[in-house]
Amino acid sequence: MKQTVLIHPDDNVAVALQPLRRGDTIWENGLTLRDDIPAGHKIALRPIAKDTPVLKYGLPIGAAVKDITAGELVHTHNLKTMLSGEADYRYTPKPFALESVPARTFRGYKRRYGRTGVRNELWIIPTVGCVGDATRALRQRAQSLVGGPVEGVSVFEHPFGCSQLGDDQKDTRTILADLAVHPNAGGVLVLGLGCENSPVDVIRASMPPFDEKRVRFMVMQETGDELEIGMRLLKELADAMQKDKREEIPADRLIVGLKCGGSDGLSGITANPLIGGFSDRLIAMGGAAVLTEVPEMFGAETLLMDRCETEAIFQDTVGMINGFKRYYEEHNQPIYENPSPGNIQGGITTLEDKALGCTQKSGSAAVRGVLPYGGRVNKSGLILLTAPGNDLVSTTALAAAGAQIVLFSTGRGTPFGGPVPTVKISSNSELAENKKNWIDFDAGRLLTTHTMDQLTDELTELVFQIASGRRARNEINDYRSIAIFKTGVML
Repeated sequence: MKQTVLIHPDDNVAVALQPLRRGDTIWENGLTLRDDIPAGHKIALRPIAKDTPVLKYGLPIGAAVKDITAGELVHTHNLKTMLSGEADYRYTPKPFALESVPARTFRGYKRRYGRTGVRNELWIIPTVGCVGDATRALRQRAQSLVGGPVEGVSVFEHPFGCSQLGDDQKDTRTILADLAVHPNAGGVLVLGLGCENSPVDVIRASMPPFDEKRVRFMVMQETGDELEIGMRLLKELADAMQKDKREEIPADRLIVGLKCGGSDGLSGITANPLIGGFSDRLIAMGGAAVLTEVPEMFGAETLLMDRCETEAIFQDTVGMINGFKRYYEEHNQPIYENPSPGNIQGGITTLEDKALGCTQKSGSAAVRGVLPYGGRVNKSGLILLTAPGNDLVSTTALAAAGAQIVLFSTGRGTPFGGPVPTVKISSNSELAENKKNWIDFDAGRLLTTHTMDQLTDELTELVFQIASGRRARNEINDYRSIAIFKTGVML
């Protein structure tokens, strides 16, 4: 196995692929190390003067805060971000082209209004946090309905739906309405209390056209025994699902969300580029890939802007990026309070470092659209979705946008799963081996035994298997939850 990797020929740092010791000589370049270097961390390949850029991925990831000697560890003690405030951008589109790939299908469920699901589940969606205990009790009873075409029962609790104002109230209603029409659910029970700010009738009015046979609504304060009545409604939905069956569906009906969490210094070298390769293949088949985590685009946003299909989409992207920066400024918070402690421990130093790795998930396709938070995908290709970096919030936003599956790269590991299959892709083989109960796919093999094309083939096959019914680890573990973006005050 190689000791280090040079990502781009212009880089003045390399990344350690294994723990290295001070005094070791790197066999790839004959450099003698002046520090211990943990796996995933950066090594100066040549002297870097104070205040000059440190280059990784061929681009600056920050500036040296002091002179750095060849062989030194490059990290938070000698590197700082170069980002600051909102920026002006110019549209400088660059040519792009995707390789053609053979068409293929998956076995999914056709729904009304052109929607397609990869699961046939019963979902219980509470309109307000007050009914959480009751929804859990109802889900427990409803396990008796699972079997045959009914593949599972899930409840998606949240603390909101009341005591909210302005955009927070609107966002809660939008996300719940989006989930209520999600095609992975063959039946949905929208369950409210009756006195909340976002009651059942308001959620219903916020929903796009839906199949009346597949959605039921219940207000607890207007019923007798809510568990008895809730079970009756769920039984009606389960009965309506009995004739559902999987059928061959072309890949252009597949929408896949792209997400990373608990990243390390290898995420931008293995897992994220691998996801990017899959994204390009799916888009070449006519499908859609959705990239979010806007704050983790800061520092790499021009790479996406240069791939915008039109100048109007470029302007939408600029508005998304600067709008999120303004959100931080309005709350008197630093725009670049990132990466997280776990990211730093894993070898990521600055937000530019994180962003350049994060955006690898987008592959090389043109950006064809920009969605607001709560927006729904309505075209194929690469779509940008407005949402924060928080794992739960952004994964929920991807599902609400219509993603039937989310690909989730991680270098540190997480058990989390969203409302749809959340496929965990590890950046290193040690994590994949240690947390087999969390990880679906080992991208660390890219550093040892497999080529990018081989692993892209494997990942593509896995995604289509999951789309056809194979369960992801989060589903096997029954780890599924949602979170809704909150930006303002609460009453």
